[in-house]
Formats: sequence, structure tokens, C-alpha cells
Amino acid sequence: MLLARRLLLLVAVAALLCAAAFVAGDALDGGSSARPAASGAGAASTDQPATTDPTAAPSSSDPTATPGSSPTDAPAPTAADEPTRQPTHLPTRQPTLVPGPRLLGPGDQGDEVRDLQARLKQIYWFNTDVTGVYGDVTATAVRGFQAKREIPVTGEVDQRTLDRLRAMTSTPTGAELHNRGNTPGALDARCRTGRVLCIDKTSSTLRWVVDGTVRQTLDVRFGASTTPTREGVFHVYLKDADHVSRLYGSAMPYSMFFSGGQAVHYSSDFAAVGYAGASHGCVNVRDYDALGLLYGQVRVGDTVVVYWS
Repeated sequence: MLLARRLLLLVAVAALLCAAAFVAGDALDGGSSARPAASGAGAASTDQPATTDPTAAPSSSDPTATPGSSPTDAPAPTAADEPTRQPTHLPTRQPTLVPGPRLLGPGDQGDEVRDLQARLKQIYWFNTDVTGVYGDVTATAVRGFQAKREIPVTGEVDQRTLDRLRAMTSTPTGAELHNRGNTPGALDARCRTGRVLCIDKTSSTLRWVVDGTVRQTLDVRFGASTTPTREGVFHVYLKDADHVSRLYGSAMPYSMFFSGGQAVHYSSDFAAVGYAGASHGCVNVRDYDALGLLYGQVRVGDTVVVYWS
């Protein structure tokens, strides 16, 4: 009887174990079949590279519209989406100036050349005697004038050059055309007695007058507006043939001082550029030899009159 109970107990235990094994196996089968579904939902293992199915249709987050989509599906670009386009400025091409037909040039001679030289001299491009011969000096003066006015530089005179020159100058006088000196004005009454250096600012002349008789006449230049030559009656108080300015370091040959630091003296600058320049207050003379002759006649104590005629 006891043996029979033990056998029944063993059978019952075996049956329970079989049932438990069957249940466990079914649970394992169900768990493994659920994994692919979880993987398809985005839970793939991190040690495998993600792959994209080339045949898959783009998702709704893809900004590129599908062939079947409507044009209204994608938002229209706004002005802010477009890049700012910088305006393109093309350089303006300057017209090329071409010289006109030659009117005057090297080798020409005559009154027209004389007129040209006198006009160039009025505006300080021609600083030698008017000759009526178109040579190298005249050609150089014309080239300088043309370059300054942005006229084609040829050294020859065309209509454009001549028109511009005439607009800037006056008709030359007989004195200008034939190299005669400045025409003196009326002699001041104070110059008619004794020995006088009579200096006329109006005509830019100096006359050496002895007892009312004019002995010598020279062209002169005066101080600039900021350093004017003083006017009035003075006397020569110092002569120095080889004077050098202590203020400016420039040579002042044949100096005859009459008012402080102001003197009559030779000026190489006046000889070179004419009336294009000015002095620091002195009376400049450009004829070196003529001033040397005057210097030999003037004495300390002689009268100096500076006036407007």
C-alpha cells in the first residue's frame, strides 16, 4: 500500500514537471517571435550600421516633394530665403581723345608762332624770348600746356590746343611780341630831384633817375601779398654785391638795402620763371649784367621811391 502511494506521487510529480516544461517552452517561442516586430519599430542593435531601403518612399519630413505631390505642398520661398544679389557696376569707359589736324609744329616760322609763344609766355609756359621759330623750347612748352589740360600730348598745336590757349590768354601786345620791356608809367614827382631809384609797382619797372633824367630802366618783381614790398620814400643804407640771405639761405647779388631787410637785388628765380613767382618783399631784378652796371652807380644815401603810377 505504501509502495502504491509512492508510485502515485512520482507520477504526479512527473506530470507536473512535464506541464511546467510545456508552458516554459511555449513562453520562449512567443518571446522570440515578438523581437522582429520590436526591431522594425526602431529598436535595432547599436552595433549594426543603419541601412536605408533604396526602394522606400520618402517620409513626410523629406523636403523634396514626391513626383505625385502638388506644387502647393512645398512652401514658396520668401524674400528672406533668397540670397542678396549685389548690383554689378560696370566701369564707364572714358572716350579716347584723338589729336586733331596739325596747325603749328616744329619747323614752322612766322607771326602765328610768335603769337603762340607770347601767349604761352603770359601763362608762364614759355620763359625765353619770343622768336617766331617753332623749335624744341616751344614744343616742350606746348606739351606741358597740353598735359596740364588733358589734351592729347603731341607738342604740336591742333585746334583744341589753340582754342584752349586763346581762352586763357589775351591778345599779345607789340611789346610782348617783340621782347620789349615793361612800359613805365608816369614818373613820380619825388623822382625828379637828385639821385633816385624810382620803382613803379604799376608797370613793374625800376628807373634810375638823376636830376630828372632817366638813365636806366629795368623790369622788376615785388613781394607776394603776404610779404608785400613797402611803399614810400627811403634811402639806400647798405650795399653788398655778394649778399646771402640769413633767413632763406638764397644768394642776393648786388643787394642795395633801403628798408629793413628789403633790398633791390638780382633774382635767379625771377630770371627763370618770371612773374609766376614773387619775392619775400625785396625788389627783384632779372637782368644780372644790367643790375651790375646800376650797382656801380648807386651810392649809400641815394633816394628810393616805391609807388603806384
